[in-house]
Amino acid sequence: MIQEIIVTTQNRHGTAHIAPMGIHVDGDDIVILPFRPSTTLDNIISTQTAVLNYCDDVRVFAGCLTGRREWPVKPAEKIAGAVLDCALAHTEVELVRIEEDPVRPNLFCKAIHTVNYAPFQGFNRAQYSVLEAAILISRLDRLPLEKITAELDYLRTGLEKTAGVRELEAWSWLMAIIEKHTAEIKA
Repeated sequence: MIQEIIVTTQNRHGTAHIAPMGIHVDGDDIVILPFRPSTTLDNIISTQTAVLNYCDDVRVFAGCLTGRREWPVKPAEKIAGAVLDCALAHTEVELVRIEEDPVRPNLFCKAIHTVNYAPFQGFNRAQYSVLEAAILISRLDRLPLEKITAELDYLRTGLEKTAGVRELEAWSWLMAIIEKHTAEIKA
């Protein structure tokens, strides 16, 4: 199963890095698959730890993909790491092994500490739309613009029916990236 979460890592100097990511979970196995090159990959290899943040504020997902990476954090409890203030829950993990891959290594981790702060109420259609749009934005260099545009048109329906202020703000950030990308292609 793939879970869309926010991974926080730190470099050796304690600087936090926040990145949305789909992690693979199969029983007790947690696999983080960052692309090369990436700060997340470098930090996990360097410190052997990460924090998985379970968050329903889709602005964090959209923000990280649009240059808005400054989100409030607090210290993790069992590892040297950072937890998003807006996390509903978090899991602190340690790196167990790496399966090398030239594009996307598999980082197998084990959970060492989990904290629940608030219940997850589920995503509404607008939140789902923002998450899916964020995933599309992360693949601008790999997907045809026509496919992205068609999927965004479909996702816009759910957004328009159920969005609140947070979802509209996140969507606007993502659409600005699409508009810029489209203008660059046409130039």
